[in-house]
Amino acid sequence: MVDDAIAYLREGSCPPPRTAHRGSPPVGFDRHELNRILNLYGRMVAAGEWRDYAINFDEDCATFSIYRRTSEMPIFRIEKRPKLRSRQGQYAVIAVTGHILKRGHELDQVLRVFDKRLLKALEKSE
Repeated sequence: MVDDAIAYLREGSCPPPRTAHRGSPPVGFDRHELNRILNLYGRMVAAGEWRDYAINFDEDCATFSIYRRTSEMPIFRIEKRPKLRSRQGQYAVIAVTGHILKRGHELDQVLRVFDKRLLKALEKSE
């Protein structure tokens, strides 16, 4: 057994902040973007197609991963890469195989790749 001393904080003192990113702050989705993604996610969950999601914020990319089941790999990833803003567009939808299904400058335009899938799922559930 290890006899390490446990450091207790005095009442009212805070632990030192943990910084995971030493360079620039992580990229994230703003409220409007996240609202749009979660709206689509909710419709697909109601149709019975998707069941789980995960959000990851890194220094260069924000990722919204969509799962059919929790234990599987994500079937789709919605990524935001601000460094590609002036080139191909900062938003992308990527399939489980790694193929980019749609890339663009506006999130609403990129998420339209799911419109056909949503219609098929709704027709199947009726």
